[in-house]
This record gives sequence, C-alpha cells and structure tokens, in this order.
Amino acid sequence: MLKNIQGLKQLTSHLQRHGEVLVELERSCRASQRLQEVCREFEQQKVCYLSLNMFLLRPLHRLLHYKLILERLCKHYPPTHQDFRDSRAALADISEMVLQLQGTMMKMENIQKLLELKKDLTGIQDLAIPGREFIRLGCLSKLSGKGLQQRMFFLFSDSLVYTSRGMTADNQFKVHGQLPLYGMTIRESEDEWGVPHSFTLFGQLQSVVVAASCVSEMVKWMEDIRMAVVLVEQSNRPSTDLLSTSRSDRKSPEESGVEAESEEELSASRSSLERQSAQRGNTTVHVCWHRNTSVSMVDFSVAVENQLSGNLLRKFKNSNGWQKLWVVFTNFSLFFYKSHQDDYPLASLIARLFIMGSRETENIQKDYVFKLHFKSHVYYFRSESQYTFQRWMEVIRSATCLSLTCLSVCLQVDGGDP
Repeated sequence: MLKNIQGLKQLTSHLQRHGEVLVELERSCRASQRLQEVCREFEQQKVCYLSLNMFLLRPLHRLLHYKLILERLCKHYPPTHQDFRDSRAALADISEMVLQLQGTMMKMENIQKLLELKKDLTGIQDLAIPGREFIRLGCLSKLSGKGLQQRMFFLFSDSLVYTSRGMTADNQFKVHGQLPLYGMTIRESEDEWGVPHSFTLFGQLQSVVVAASCVSEMVKWMEDIRMAVVLVEQSNRPSTDLLSTSRSDRKSPEESGVEAESEEELSASRSSLERQSAQRGNTTVHVCWHRNTSVSMVDFSVAVENQLSGNLLRKFKNSNGWQKLWVVFTNFSLFFYKSHQDDYPLASLIARLFIMGSRETENIQKDYVFKLHFKSHVYYFRSESQYTFQRWMEVIRSATCLSLTCLSVCLQVDGGDP
C-alpha cells in the first residue's frame, strides 16, 4: 500500500484538474444536444445508480477512503507489528495528498451539487456560476393568505430560493420566488404568528414567514441563513437574479397568484415516494420534500467520507429467512446486489428516511443485527462479525442521525453495550 500511494502522489496535478472536467462536460452538453442526450441515456441505465458527475469525482473521494483505512490500521497495529512503520508512512503520504487536494475537493463537490440541483429545478437560470456556493436545501412551510403551504427552499451563498413540486415528467420543483441575502435580517416569530418553530425573513423587497418541522431544523436554517448573510455582505457583492424571466416582466408572488396551487399540484406533492418517477424520484431533494427535513453541504461532505461496501444478510419484517446480498452504501442510500460481480443493483433503500434502532424486542436470536424502520417499513440487517457490524453502524448512522436529531436512537448487540 505504501508503494502504491507513493505512485499516486504523481497524480496529484491531474486530480486537481478534475474540476475542469465537470465544467467542460456541462459546457459541452449545453452546446451539443446530442451529447446531452447521450449523457441522459447513460444516467437512465441501471448501471448508473448515481449521477454521472458523482462518478467523475470518485478518484478524489477514493483518497479520503485510503486515509480513513490507514488511520484504522495505525490504531490497530502495535508498534512492534511488521507493517506498523509502513502504515504510518503511507498515512503520512496520503494525508499530505488530501491536504493538497482539499480545496479542489470542496470546490468540485459544490459544482457537482449545483449541477445536480439544476436538474431538479425549473424556471431558474444557470446555478453553477463562479463564486456561488450551495449551503442547505429542505422543506419549510411558508405562511401565506391560504395558511401554511409546504415549500422546498434552497439556500445559496447569495440567494434563498423557494419552490413547490411541479407536474413535469421528472417531478421537478417549480421556482416561486427568490430572496436576495444582501441586506436580509431574520428573527424568530412564533409568538407573533402563533406558529410553532417559525421565523421571519426580512428582505429588501419582501418579507416571508416560514416554519420548520422541529426546533433543531429551525436552528439549522437560522444559523445557516445568518452565516450566509454575513458572508455576502462582507464580500459586498449583491445577489444575481436566478430566475429565468427578467425582473421587469415578473410580478410579485402575490400579484401573479403563483402561490395558488392547483389541486393536481397538491395531489402530486402528497404522493408517496414509491409512486414517483423512477429517474428522478429518489434524489435528495425529493427525500427532503417527502420527509419534511433538510440537508446541508456539510452533510454531503460527511456522506462522501462515510461509504462502505460488503456482504450483509437482509430480512424483512414478516419473513423468516435471511438473504445474503452485496451492499453498497453511498450518497445516503443502500444499494443491493446479488453479488459484488453484478453490474447494477437489484434495489435501493434511502437510509436517510429511516431510524436506526434496537431489535431487542423482536425475538431475533442472532448477533450483529440492526434494524432500520420508518413508520410501517421495517428492515433487519445482519453482519458477519463484530468489526463489520461496527463499521456498518458508523456509516449508516452518519446518514440517519444527521437528519433525525429530533429523535432518540438506540443501538444494541446481544451481549454488548447499548
């Protein structure tokens, strides 16, 4: 491993140019409809279980995985072990590479996220412009003359955009409005409006009252918005207009009646995840919409570091037998294969929807078992050893607990500590 990592160091300059690949691919797709169709057709194939851009970033992500593996090896080996010195040397080399490429990785993950969000939105101009950063996306209820209405909000470094689920073939979100961050103020307003977990955004042109699903979600949103406002004012750079139509032709939401959704839109908003479009129904945006939660760029960065693959035994709530599967955990989701040699997954499960909990009352007489459940959906998984059990705990917990801090989580193994 030390020898291979020393060889990898020669690729640092090439890895630093990965961002140019993402930008050039996007530019070329805009210039060539044929190339755009080819990329879309490829992404719709079963083998492409993530967006194409995510796969292009995999060489950068691999360095993070090497670093984490070597950190565990160095903790595991005693100083007298024959591989201890080489492991420490390999860790030093890979840590140096990660440090050199950290800025590139953050920049590329941001560009990738902006390009991915562009596919989920309609009625908006190019998102991936120099200087713009994605901060948080998620559900908030917006207070209007009709009461509280569910909206999907997108916080960028210069603007806050709010949308609702549209009726396009890919279940895109339709932009309703944009709140520039420059000059914005924010305050809690539960006492003023009598709406739990609500706060008011005071922009230069309009004010908006929104409510979060719980206290922790409200705190996350308020902290991120305040941070973004401070940064945009320090840069002294007013927000650019994100919306597709020109400002002079666009009326305010109240004048245009854009808040008055049709019954079809409301029905589509409430439809279950299982009834959505196969191509776009399992993106993070749709997960947040249906589970009334939010995800930040920090969460996505943590998810990149917490990826794992290996064998797991799976059992459904009402079944007796266990099915052995090759499981890949990435991008908040579990992907299930018959074996590691399969080209595409049989199925997937978005772990961010679920709570990881104890199965001590389930009368399952097996070790190394954990349960994922959300409402009536219950899945049991069994690993082959104490070590692999702990590793699966670490990576899945990174996805479930980040979005479910309002809930208590209990973990237990037979004969182990909770």
